[in-house]
Amino acid sequence: MTTLDCRMDSIVSVFGSYVDWDVKSLLLFTAVFILTADYIKTRQPDSFPPGPRTFPIVGNILNVDFTRTHEILTQFVGRYGDVFSLRIGQTWMVVLNGFEVLKEALVNQGDSLEDRPYIPLVEDVSHGRGLIFSNGNTWKQQRRFAFSTLKYFGFGKKSLEPIILDEFAYLSSELTSNFLFNCKGKPFNPHLIINNTVSNIICYLVFGHRFEYSDEKFVKLMKWFGKGLEIEVSIWAQLYNSFPLLMRRLPGPHQTAKHIWNSTNDFIREEIKEHRQNWDPSDQRDYIDCYLNEIQMRNGQGGNAFDEENLVMCVMDLFVSGSETTSTTLRWAFLYMAKYPEIQAKVQAEIDRVIGQSRQPSMEDRANLPYTDAVLHEIQRFGNVIPLSLPRVTDRDIQLGGYTIPKGVLIIPNLTSVLFDKNEWETPDTFNPGQFLNKEGKFVKRAAFIPFSTGKRACLGESLAKMHLFIFFTSFMQHFTFSMPAGVKPVMDFHFGITLAPREYEICATSR
Repeated sequence: MTTLDCRMDSIVSVFGSYVDWDVKSLLLFTAVFILTADYIKTRQPDSFPPGPRTFPIVGNILNVDFTRTHEILTQFVGRYGDVFSLRIGQTWMVVLNGFEVLKEALVNQGDSLEDRPYIPLVEDVSHGRGLIFSNGNTWKQQRRFAFSTLKYFGFGKKSLEPIILDEFAYLSSELTSNFLFNCKGKPFNPHLIINNTVSNIICYLVFGHRFEYSDEKFVKLMKWFGKGLEIEVSIWAQLYNSFPLLMRRLPGPHQTAKHIWNSTNDFIREEIKEHRQNWDPSDQRDYIDCYLNEIQMRNGQGGNAFDEENLVMCVMDLFVSGSETTSTTLRWAFLYMAKYPEIQAKVQAEIDRVIGQSRQPSMEDRANLPYTDAVLHEIQRFGNVIPLSLPRVTDRDIQLGGYTIPKGVLIIPNLTSVLFDKNEWETPDTFNPGQFLNKEGKFVKRAAFIPFSTGKRACLGESLAKMHLFIFFTSFMQHFTFSMPAGVKPVMDFHFGITLAPREYEICATSR
């Protein structure tokens, strides 16, 4: 080797060492910078609620099993108290637990928790429109209009009863002729047909017509609808909401959810298009007609939140709030009646005594059916259909449970902790309709029974859901007896989504 070669090797060696050290320094600097920025960005005051230790960048994502989030959050109560914090990605959230804490936050301090937070996966579809995730003037205008319009068409009123009873008649006919072969007790999966039945009431109010159970387009829509709600609270949704710039470009179930909601919106737009073609402002047939009239009346006004895209989102939100919770509750009801045949028999005996078989149930019968009412309430409590209320966000600093929660923090009301609160229920972990009855057997309202949440942002469809549930449940008990297929025991497992739904099952319904 020549002297020149030796010198060149030395130069390369020194340069290589320098480059290697420079890369290490750059990586070290980058890591320190990211960790420091993460700490500064997510730092909270000393009086902030406690919670599990967070990891850089991802926060507490690794601490939560998103297939049973409500159970994990309720377990944290024993360690951190009724008001505790979590960080999912870069987003801090405070979880509220127990009836007294939720009442203080959502009712007594409800004005501070009126708004919804920015959630990227939701925002990418709704763009701040609709009834559920809109805020400010848009939310107030849309909610006020929805209440007044739906009330006009019988929302929560006796005039809607015949529509619900007619739909039950369609369902009963479908069950006896197609699914159960003249009610011989053949097992069937109630999921889709119950979804279609309940959704048809919303269709009547919103579209002015119902869909046949055999309508493939509508059946497919209902099937995907439930899947979308399940994805919305999955780990994929949490990753999307924590790292939206990255996740918007990556494949996965989060993209499926966006496709589902966009397809649903297209379905609604087609209905609106058909309404426009034969729309008569002097003849308001349904919610869409009234909304189109409102668009025309408010055209050109300042602060106007009425346009066709808002209409699309409002219709979507009405389906979420007015059908999903009810259909899921009824699916739990069938399981509980099959699991507790003695309770089912007692409900049927009360219905036979008060209503008989010669007439249809009415909301007026409710006062005379205390045990049936108690069973239905216990199904809602124990079924825990909405385990976590939709999130709020603080619009100012608030004090809660001895802690300071700054402005802009996401709030999660844990309804599970209320419906199973040991301070409020005699047997919180046991299915017991007696918790809604006094010593004389009369129905008793319970303050901690808030399956639809509470406060200004309580579920819009609560009054409709109550009517749905009572009339449908009473009608089912009047005409059918539910049991599991031979040799099969009820499995009370769940799918965690926006609603807590039972896993797919088959059941037998025998005509009485």
